[in-house]
Amino acid sequence: MSHEIKISFSSPQLPKSGSLVLFIGSDLQFSAEQKKLLGTAALPGLVRAIKADGFKGKLRSTLVIPAPQGIDADRVVVIGLGDEKDQKDLDAVRLGGAAIGKIGSSKSVTILGFGSDHWTVTGETAADLALGIRLGAYKFDKYKTKKKDGGKAEKNDGPVTVTIALDDVAGARKAAKEADAIADGVILARNLVNEPPNVLDPVEFARRAEELKKLGVEITTYDEKQLARIGMRALLAVGQGSRKESRVVVMKWNGAKGVKGAKAAPLAIIGKGVCFDSGGISIKPAPEMDEMKFDMSGAASVLGVFRALALLKPAINVVGLIPACENLLNGSAVKPGDVVTSMSGQTIEILNTDAEGRLVLCDALTYAERFKPRAVVDIATLTGACVIALGAVRSGMFSPNDELAAALLAAGEASQDLCWRMPLDDEYAESLKTNFADVANVAGRPGGAITAAKFLQRFADKFPWAHLDIAGTAWKGGAAKGATGRPVALLLAYLLSTSAAK
Repeated sequence: MSHEIKISFSSPQLPKSGSLVLFIGSDLQFSAEQKKLLGTAALPGLVRAIKADGFKGKLRSTLVIPAPQGIDADRVVVIGLGDEKDQKDLDAVRLGGAAIGKIGSSKSVTILGFGSDHWTVTGETAADLALGIRLGAYKFDKYKTKKKDGGKAEKNDGPVTVTIALDDVAGARKAAKEADAIADGVILARNLVNEPPNVLDPVEFARRAEELKKLGVEITTYDEKQLARIGMRALLAVGQGSRKESRVVVMKWNGAKGVKGAKAAPLAIIGKGVCFDSGGISIKPAPEMDEMKFDMSGAASVLGVFRALALLKPAINVVGLIPACENLLNGSAVKPGDVVTSMSGQTIEILNTDAEGRLVLCDALTYAERFKPRAVVDIATLTGACVIALGAVRSGMFSPNDELAAALLAAGEASQDLCWRMPLDDEYAESLKTNFADVANVAGRPGGAITAAKFLQRFADKFPWAHLDIAGTAWKGGAAKGATGRPVALLLAYLLSTSAAK
């Protein structure tokens, strides 16, 4: 799994061994603070080594060199900051990831927390570097038994210790509490999403969710008999082709005890938890179908957020809903043309069994009404259309509520877990009409991400609501295949901004 990283903060100092990480702009000029700490004995050799390699200091470019005379470390890792324009709004999280990716076999790393004359490493910046280091060190290798050369898997011979040396040690330690919680939440989400589907089925997902009880999260799990009594027939229809039973997990963080008024009402987050999506009778193409184990990324992000909430203990009340199932096909599977009745009482004609996420979410949205939430956000790897529209940079965000949309956009910018507001014009719902039920579960290909959101909106008229389509941002394919842990950081930033303590 992830390499164990132990991060601490200290006053400015140079290491006696291991790796030393330095930041430098494209002008290849060290700041006054760096020069003072490095000393006149080390600087000439360091500058010569950097220039001799042709290093240009471009943003997040890296250079690894043997430590020159005057520096006791074994190696020096130089990270480029780019030019003055780049340094106005640097992403320290990505810089931290760049640094940890170049430490090689070092078990001790010191990051000299001084930037250029245009970029200052504050306590918050140092915490962001720490977050990037933890996320950059992440690996999911629990099922690997052999190395590429045929030998046994490498044993973890101890943690990597990282020291970030800067002036504002107290500020860094304070800011790192939130950064650590974000990292824990993102890593939990990544671990869940990366698990193989024969391990993480809906029942196992619910069991892992219940492990958060020991952190103070209130959790209730409903089995299929209980879901049938509640009336979640749309959800159950999706899962009826699998031998694995469906589950719904309800989580509560009651951090605003004693608070009265509007801020006492909970916020609700709902994560799509399709643990494997074959497409059902409307089966998906075989290539890359293995990636459909990632179709529970929304649910995993909700678990990640609740872990972070339990660590930070903010003064807010939050409800998390995870409808978990598998979309498989057998003689009992739902068929194109079937009509099911949702928990809301609305009937749905299932034209395409691969448009199952909205069936799972619509019952959860109806269930959320009982909590009288002040806002509800659902999170789902819902449509390939959103991938085409926005790629892997921004999640699609849909909401008819301007205040909620603005809050989510701001949270995305603050956390660098970006989203983009998409339209919800009423005309998009016209293509969801059908002769045989109240609504069809799918429209044509044009505007597919929008029509999916319009379907969900029918079940979210009792509260301020937003939908995050994370199909393009929840995981990476190709050689870098794996979960990203998004949008844990976005959701946490949004929830913390609503704290009753503020």
